[in-house]
Order: sequence, then C-alpha cells, then structure tokens
Amino acid sequence: MTGRFSRRRALVTGASRGIGAAIAERLAAEGADVAITARTLDHHDRLAGSLRETQARLERYGTNVGVVVADLTDETERAQIVPRAVEALGGPIEILVNNAAAAIYQPLADFPLRRRRVLFEANVHAPLDLAQAVLPAMRDAGEGWIVNLSSGSARLWAGPPFDLGVTGSTITVYGASKAALDRLTNGLAAELYGTGIRVNAIEPRAAVMSEGAEALVGSSLRADQIETMEEMVEGVVALCDCPPHVTGRIAVSLDLIDEWRLTVHNLDASRRA
Repeated sequence: MTGRFSRRRALVTGASRGIGAAIAERLAAEGADVAITARTLDHHDRLAGSLRETQARLERYGTNVGVVVADLTDETERAQIVPRAVEALGGPIEILVNNAAAAIYQPLADFPLRRRRVLFEANVHAPLDLAQAVLPAMRDAGEGWIVNLSSGSARLWAGPPFDLGVTGSTITVYGASKAALDRLTNGLAAELYGTGIRVNAIEPRAAVMSEGAEALVGSSLRADQIETMEEMVEGVVALCDCPPHVTGRIAVSLDLIDEWRLTVHNLDASRRA
C-alpha cells in the first residue's frame, strides 16, 4: 500500500458496487479516509453488492470510513450528503468523485418525462449540487479535486446511416445527461481556474463489466469491447491527484493511461502480476 492519499478525505458516490466501490477501495488502499454513499445500505433486489460490503472492504486498510445512505435523485436527501460525510471523516472533503448515475434505456418516442427527470437529477443536478457543497472548503484550502464519471454515449452518432451499437437509440437520454455533465465539468473548471481546484471528467474507452453492465450487455460484447475495472480505476485516481493545470478535461481511461504512462495497479494498490 502506498500513502499517496494519506490524510486526504474523499467522497465517492454510487459506492455500493461496481466502479464506485472499486474507486473507493483504491483510494482507501492508498491512505485516504473515504465517505461512501448510495441509496441503500444493504443488498439491491437484483444486483450484487452493498454499501455495507464496500465499507468492510475499505476498513481492511485501516483508514476512516464514513457511510452515508441517501437518494441522489431527492434534492433534500442529497443536500445532507456532504455535511454528513464531513462529520463522519472529521473534516472537509478534498476529493469528490461523482460516480453514481441513473441508467434508464428506452426509445425516445415513448420515453416518459418522469424517467427523464430521474436521469437528469442523478446524472446532472446531483453532481453539480455536491460540487457546490464541497467548493467553499476547497477554496479555503486552495486546492481540491472533483472527478465526474462520464460516458462515451455523450458523443453524437455519425450518419446516416447510423451505427447505434448494442443499445441502439435507447441510450440517447442517458447520453444526453452525460453530455450535460461534460459541459458542466468544463465550465466549472474554467470558472475555478487559478484557485487550485481541479475539475475533470473521465469515461471508459470500452465497457467496464460492473454488476450493472454485466446484467445489461455482458453477453453481447466481444473481448475487445471490454476494459478491466482496474484500468478504469487507474484513470480515475490519476485525476484525483493531478496538478492544477490539469483541469477541464473530458478524459478517456485507456487514452489517459497511455498518455501519462500509468502503471495499472490492483484495487489494493499492489502492482499487477
């Protein structure tokens, strides 16, 4: 274990499973005190993993772990996440990882407004609200790291004809929310440039087979369409420790690994065999 994030306090959303749980573990493995949040404490009715299980994984590293149960789509509940995380960790949040996302896929022709609102609450409004909540302390400290998890679905399809991929046009509203998140990331970085606060987004180049992705598209992907959880996490944690001039980027995991010549580690921060 390295001490790269020793004495740092981090908040990771959507940390009950998948990429969020993996990011939280890697940060803890490198010395960070980590607050984790998700909608429920115990098991999801369909997917493996829970906040309680992530907490147990993190506690093995001997750092402080805070658990905040909150629904990010509820503005009242999400307003309590940062204050409760600060209380649990004993100080202000220095690293915010907005990983949580709602993913609802269906054709646009009958995509109901209430579902569109859920997507934008979770994927756009919540990340910005949490960023706004951590900014005052980051400004006072003269540094901070905000990393938003984006998606290649934010990009437009070229055409016609259109190559829509596995999910087809059903991913459009989700992609639109991620495009909005990318724009907010870039805009907030520009607004804060010179304060020492870095704001970046990162997306996988290929599918990361989290529990949710496995359930959705796992059997339909080729090996070359998949990247490992460790590769995705390596890119994320690099942006949790980047210098002040690295801000406003919409990075791609494997591209960033190549550009910065990063060594991909296991989630416990050990070198991969």
